[in-house]
Amino acid sequence: MEAVRVLEKESAVAQHQSTHNSGVLHAGLQYAPGSEKARLARVGIRRMTEFCRHHGIAHDICGKLVVATDTSELPRLTSMLERGGENGLEGLKLLAPEEAGEIEPHVRCVGAILVPEEGIADYAEVCRVLRREVESKGGEVICGAEVHRLVREDIGWRIVVSNGEVTTRVLVNCGGLYSDRIAAMAGSAPTSRILPFRGEYLRLRPEREHLVRHLIYPLPEPGFPFLGVHFTRRITGGIDAGPNAVLAFSREGYDRTTLHLRDLFEALTFPGLWRFTYRHRRMVVRELAQSFNSARFVAALQRLVPEVQADDLIAGGSGVRAQAVAPSGDFVHDFLWMESPGAVHAINAPSPAATASLAIGEEIALRAMRHLS
Repeated sequence: MEAVRVLEKESAVAQHQSTHNSGVLHAGLQYAPGSEKARLARVGIRRMTEFCRHHGIAHDICGKLVVATDTSELPRLTSMLERGGENGLEGLKLLAPEEAGEIEPHVRCVGAILVPEEGIADYAEVCRVLRREVESKGGEVICGAEVHRLVREDIGWRIVVSNGEVTTRVLVNCGGLYSDRIAAMAGSAPTSRILPFRGEYLRLRPEREHLVRHLIYPLPEPGFPFLGVHFTRRITGGIDAGPNAVLAFSREGYDRTTLHLRDLFEALTFPGLWRFTYRHRRMVVRELAQSFNSARFVAALQRLVPEVQADDLIAGGSGVRAQAVAPSGDFVHDFLWMESPGAVHAINAPSPAATASLAIGEEIALRAMRHLS
C-alpha cells in the first residue's frame, strides 16, 4: 500500500474553509432526500461526533432550532420536518411558539423544528488531530506546497509544487477554492466554475450572549444555497450572528478590500454568474444591502431575536465559500465529482463538508482504490 501524502498550500493546515465556517455539526435537515449531501451528512455527523469523543476534541450536541417567523412559512416548515424524517434524522419535533420559547426564551417565531442531533465542534482541532493520525500511520502532510503544475506520467503523476516535486500513482484533488483550476491542470476542466462567496459575521457582546443559548436558524429559501443570517454558539465561546453571502473579489477575499485580478476577471466573465444574479436579483440585492448597511443586517437578526440591537453587536470574522456554479446560472447544490485515469477530483464540496469530512474521506478512498486496482 502506498503512503498517503497531503499537499497543503499554506504553512499550516486548516487556514481556510475548515476554520472559517460556523463550527456547526449539520445533520442534513434541509438537503434533498437521496442526494449525496443528505447521505454524507447523515453518516458524517455520526463519524465526526464519535471522532471528537474518541480524541477528546471539544464539541457539544446542543441542538438547533429552525424557526418560521411568519405564518406563510408554516407549510415549508412542515415540509422540512418531513424531509428531515426522510433523511433519517432522529428526534425531530415540531414545536409551537411557546415550546420553542422554553428552549430559546428570546426567540420570536410562529413555529419551529427542534433538531436535537446537531451541535458544534472545534474543527481546527479536528484538523490538527487528523494530521497526527495521517502521520502516525506512515503518511505525510507537506505544508507550503502550492501546486504549480501536474504532469501525467506512465504510472501516475508528477506534481510540481512550490517547494519541490512529488510523484503519486493516484491524484486526489480536494482543492476547495481552487478545485476547478487543479482539475484543469490535470486535463479535466469542469464546465462549472468555482465562485467565491464571502460570508460576514457579527458577534454578540459578552453581556448580551444570554439572548441565544444554542443555535437559531431561519427557514432556508428555496433554490438558494445559503442558510440566511442565523445565531451560532461557538465551541470556543461567544455567539456569532450571520453570515450574509456576497461575491468576493478574491478566492481568499475575507474582507471587502482584498482583490485578486485573475479571480475577479474569471468570475465577471463567467456567464453563469450573470444568469444567477438576474434570476435571484432580489436576494442578491438583499445580501449586498446587508453587507453595506448594518441596519439591514440587524433587522434580519431581529426577525429571529427581536431584542437584539445594533449596539449589541461587534465585528466578527468571515469565511469564503467555494461554490460551484454551472454556465446556466444554477448553483451546484450537491457534491460534484470528476474522475479520469489515475485522478479523483472533488469539484464541489460545500456545506456540510466539514461535518461530513470523514465520510467524504471514505468516499474518496473508495474511488482512489479503484484507480490502484
